[in-house]
Amino acid sequence: MNDRRSPHRATEPVPRSRSGAVGRHHPRTGTEPVRAQSALRLRLLLSAVFLPLFLAGAAYFGQWAADTGTGDSPGRGMLVVIAVVCGALALLAAADLLVVIRRLRSERGIPAPH
Repeated sequence: MNDRRSPHRATEPVPRSRSGAVGRHHPRTGTEPVRAQSALRLRLLLSAVFLPLFLAGAAYFGQWAADTGTGDSPGRGMLVVIAVVCGALALLAAADLLVVIRRLRSERGIPAPH
């Protein structure tokens, strides 16, 4: 019997077609294949590479903005904006990294840490 509340459900591998969102609430409208899959390994690589780069960029531009005086070019405001954008992109890369790791673990049947 395959009960939804079974404690063994977390250890069973989840097929990639079911590893995404909770469920599809809208009918398909695009032309993508029914079993389209995301390139999880590529997303993992890109997130792992760009997360430290964006963190370093946010720190670099933040420090540069802190050391900028009046009348310097580029101005402090522009450098702060660039540092904030780098920080936001770092957060996005970190979130994507967590999602990809969770999906890869669920495909392999490895239970998620609590």
